[in-house]
Formats: sequence, C-alpha cells, structure tokens
Amino acid sequence: MKNYLDTFNTLKTPFYWYDMDLLDRTLISVKQEADKYGFHVHYAVKANANLPILEKIREYGFGTDCVSGNEVLRSLEAGFKPKEIAFAGVGKTDEEIAIGIENDIFSFNVESIPELEVINEIAAKLGKSTNVSLRLNPNVAANTHEYITTGLNENKFGINMMDMEEVLNVLATLSHIKLTGIHFHIGSQITDLNDFKKLCERINQIQDWFEEQDIKLEHINAGGGLGIDYQNPDENSVPDFESYFKVFAEHLKLRPNQQLHFELGRSIVGQCGSLLTKVLYVKKGVQKQFAIVDAGFTELIRPALYQAYHEIENISSTLPEEKYDVVGPICESTDFFRKDVTLAGTKRNDIIAIKSAGAYGQVMTSQYNLRTPVKAYYSDKQNK
Repeated sequence: MKNYLDTFNTLKTPFYWYDMDLLDRTLISVKQEADKYGFHVHYAVKANANLPILEKIREYGFGTDCVSGNEVLRSLEAGFKPKEIAFAGVGKTDEEIAIGIENDIFSFNVESIPELEVINEIAAKLGKSTNVSLRLNPNVAANTHEYITTGLNENKFGINMMDMEEVLNVLATLSHIKLTGIHFHIGSQITDLNDFKKLCERINQIQDWFEEQDIKLEHINAGGGLGIDYQNPDENSVPDFESYFKVFAEHLKLRPNQQLHFELGRSIVGQCGSLLTKVLYVKKGVQKQFAIVDAGFTELIRPALYQAYHEIENISSTLPEEKYDVVGPICESTDFFRKDVTLAGTKRNDIIAIKSAGAYGQVMTSQYNLRTPVKAYYSDKQNK
C-alpha cells in the first residue's frame, strides 16, 4: 500500500481504497475451489455494493445474494442475470417482493408464514409464479460475536423446525409459489470450520425429515459466514476457501441432482478494502496520546458497533514506534478505531491505513454530524 502513497497524498481524505488485484486473486480462489464440487456461489451484496466491485465479481460467473429491493436492482445494473439472484431478508416490503417477482429471480429465501402468504398474493396479482426457499433455523451456535449470530432459536431469523408442519400445510394452499429449496445461515465472521461441520450434520437431519414428507428439494443454500483474518491481513489476504468448501463436500449429503449454493460476502471483499485517513492532531493526555484522524465511525462503524478489530498502520512515517489511541472527530465517546495502537511515530498530516475494511465498511457509512459522503478509489484506476 505504501507504493500508492504519492497517489494518496493527492486525494482528499478520508476515502476507501480498493485493491482490485487482490480482489481478482480472491475471486480466482473462490471459483477454483467451488468448481471442484460444482457448488454455486452468490456474492452477498450487503458486504459491499460498489458497482466496480460488483462488476468484477460478475466477471467470474457468480450470482448475488440480496437483502433489499435496491440490492436486487443494483445487481441487475451490474449485469447479473435474474436467475442468479437470491433474495433473502426477514422484512421484505411489498414493493421489494414485487421487484423480485417481476424480474423472475432465482428464489426468495422466506422466513415466516406471513411472508409466504404475502409473496403468493403479490405473485397472483402480477399473474406470475415464483420460487421460494425456506430459511430454516438449525439452532446451531456459531463461535462469533453475539450480534452476528443468526442460527439460534432466539434469533429473529428463520423458521423453527417445530413450525414446519404448519408451514407445509399453508404451502399446500398457495398456488403462485413453488418450494424449490431450503436455506440456512448461522452467522458471520466464523473462523472455526467445525461450526460449518455442525451445520452440515443438522442439514442432513433436516433433509431426512423432508424426504419423510415426500418432498424433494432442488437445492440447498448453506449461507455464508466464512471469516477473514483481521489480525494478519497482509499474511492471510485470501481466506482458506479450499478447506471451507471441503467441509461441505465431505459432510453434507446431497441428493442426486441437488445443487448446493453459498452466499459469501466478507470473505470475498473484506481484505481488498482499506479506509485511508489523515492525522489532524496528535494530542497528549495524562497517561496516553491520541492520534486524532479525519475519519470517524461515520466512515467505519464496525469498531463502535461490534467492538471489531482492524489492523492500523501509519504508512507515511518511518519514525520510532509509539502508542496511540486512534480516534475520530465525531461527537461520541465511542468514536475510536483502536486504543493503545503501536504506530510509527505519528504527526499531523500523516496518512493512516485502517485495513480489512472492504466488507461492512463503506456500505454502512452515515452522514451523522452532517459528514460528507466518503468516496472510493480503485487500484486499477476505475475511480468511480
């Protein structure tokens, strides 16, 4: 990244910088490992919806996983085919559902009986039929932050298996939707692959239950959730997709001609993005010193929201190392990126890189304090 320092000094901070070569290497690895088993990958647009990012992902033949009508429309704008778009989300509006139906998307991942009924009603009004997958709650705990677990009975997501008999009874009365698959997602930033092995074992049990009901499913969607190495982003810039897909190949028992789909987000784009920010002041406290930068949680909310860790580097200094609290300008006590960070000696106008910010970074920005929307720049000079 230091190779771009001359470029960074010409750009107004803060801004997001995307390493498109790294994105290419990551996508090559995903495709190579998924293709070994004929697996289908949908990119989770919620991780990063920037058009150049989406266009690059589309070039590798992946689909998208969307959680809003606007994400569906953005996917179409980026050139993804409707039959490659899955539409998930616990709270789809009528307008969003209509967008999916009118565009003949691959499938709705449905999370409740009322949602099934509404989708059927809207499809009937539009004179169409649409495919649905049931998002089932496997009650599998993932070893990750409590705010990003999604597969437990007490989470708001998914249908509990205890309700499935009622769900099937309702489905039998709905003539404008077709059940084509089942969907799971147990959480995000999962680095213990045993969590995915447990998911496979639970899916196998649930598949047996569906066969007992004489229901054949065209596809299984195992979700995503594979984490990245926030502590060592330079050493582990591309996640271990080989081991990830191998878990499912070895432990999930697919039926003949049944497809397996995934919805990966963070693991694809997380490491390719960094937030670049300039030091405004170095302020000495009683027992510590603060590097006050021009980015705040309005530009990267993950540390404030999840207590998330990001590697931070002063890329413009060669001075001896010192410790700093790296803090932003927002009028909130939670507006800091990390405390007691060891950085090269830091002074006003130095450039600080906050790494591993390609996922859930720019897409979650806000204009609190009437902040100026943050811009993005790309290493291949597609500066859109």
